[in-house]
Amino acid sequence: MRLQTHTGRQGGGRDFRKRETMKFRPLHDRVVVKRIEGEEKTKGGIIIPDAAKEKPQEGEIVAAGPGARDESGKLVPLDVKAGDRVLFGKWSGTEVKIDGEDLLIMKESDIMGVIA
Repeated sequence: MRLQTHTGRQGGGRDFRKRETMKFRPLHDRVVVKRIEGEEKTKGGIIIPDAAKEKPQEGEIVAAGPGARDESGKLVPLDVKAGDRVLFGKWSGTEVKIDGEDLLIMKESDIMGVIA
């Protein structure tokens, strides 16, 4: 996963572009998930205020680790990959903010399933 930031114009009106790249690679059987925001209205058309909304339990895998090791030391690959839409538990994972983006880091076992 590559996260980039750009800085715009600096001094004298000239445009200097500076690109900073930060790489984040989850270890073992951990995955990085970006929450997918739910609907702001109910089916009946009632708008739900931010204070009353629950955190979505659906997300997209942004990055995945190589997998866990079994008792013999053999690498067991993950069943999920970057780009998969998944369902996870309400209190699963650890919330982190990377370059201003809210993400979750969780173990593969916290994921309930992949949405086809």
